[in-house]
Amino acid sequence: MKHFKTLLICTFLLCGLSSYSQTIAFKTSAVSIIEKTNQKGWGEWSDFVKAELLITIDAKKDRIVVNSPVMQVFSIKNYGDKIETETLKTVPFDCIDNNGSKCKILVITRKDEGNRMQFYINYSEVKFVYNIYESI
Repeated sequence: MKHFKTLLICTFLLCGLSSYSQTIAFKTSAVSIIEKTNQKGWGEWSDFVKAELLITIDAKKDRIVVNSPVMQVFSIKNYGDKIETETLKTVPFDCIDNNGSKCKILVITRKDEGNRMQFYINYSEVKFVYNIYESI
């Protein structure tokens, strides 16, 4: 019985650790871009364009991969705290891309829009937003 309890505890611990550092995959349906126009402001978001890509967030490897024609790899440097309001749920990541540029990545769930999800890549001069849905 003592071995059974030990085995049971180890099983729960291993399951808990493996679920902590999981890989999450999203599929994209469209992308929009906005560019900084001057020191004070941004232009307007472009119209959404069809973009069927795969995005993976791999907490075990501390990286995010956007499988676009030119693969984008982001090293996660900081996992931000989830921010939740009545209308939004935001999960932020401070990242460095494969060119060494800093950016902030946000996964946003718009609760007031039927839980529509978006994936933002924010640089100092340009921002990208992908409409996403969780891949099973």
